[in-house]
Amino acid sequence: MLNISAISAFNDNYIWLIKPNDTNSVYVVDPGDAQVVIDHLEQHQLELQGILITHHHNDHTGGIKQLQTYCQHQVEVYGPELEGISGITVPLSGDQDIQIPGFTGRTCIVKIPGHTKGHIGFLHQGHLFCGDTLFSGGCGRLFEGTPEQMLASLTKLADFPANTKVYCAHEYTQANLAFALQAEPNNAQLIEYNNWVLKARAHNLPTLPTDIATELNINPFLRCHLPEIQETVARRFGQAKGSELQTFTLLRKWKDNF
Repeated sequence: MLNISAISAFNDNYIWLIKPNDTNSVYVVDPGDAQVVIDHLEQHQLELQGILITHHHNDHTGGIKQLQTYCQHQVEVYGPELEGISGITVPLSGDQDIQIPGFTGRTCIVKIPGHTKGHIGFLHQGHLFCGDTLFSGGCGRLFEGTPEQMLASLTKLADFPANTKVYCAHEYTQANLAFALQAEPNNAQLIEYNNWVLKARAHNLPTLPTDIATELNINPFLRCHLPEIQETVARRFGQAKGSELQTFTLLRKWKDNF
């Protein structure tokens, strides 16, 4: 069973630390800042065994070089082969199963382009590390991919078991829900969840991980097939009610300027 905790970095990043067994060996996911990882390792007497990378943005990859130097280049770095990331030692194409040393059973590599072209996620025993594809209450910006790609990626993740834990890379939940309430103001579950998030953030508590069941109920980007959101988006843009893809495309455009 995985023991997972968060190391805070920058203003709102989470570097997820995974302890896959009873040893002191750990993995980190998307270490944009090496020093906070090194400080944590030394404080808790842990040994870095490997690094998991979801995509190429510097706030997810910036610490690779320093961590490799710290570990005398003895750790493997797993990441997408399509993104030209310096320091990757185990390139992954996505939609494949791999064995990561120390993990019980195999890990599913999930191809989820949209935020970037080669973005991947890591799914292991009900724990999903999805970088900047799916956030609680939102999704990543389309820096390189298309709306079709992102919607397909989100649909793929939404089809995972409802109890799948979702480890996003940023604490964006409060801001995402402020937008979600504009898109679906009558969603009682969203209103209740927003109240919980506001209380949590008022005490500087993390809102993550989330889970697929929660996101299906409150995340407008997973709910573009529903008439209320389709009608709200259509009114916003002065258009006739569109398809799920048309609604998603306009919803993402709206969020980009929110």
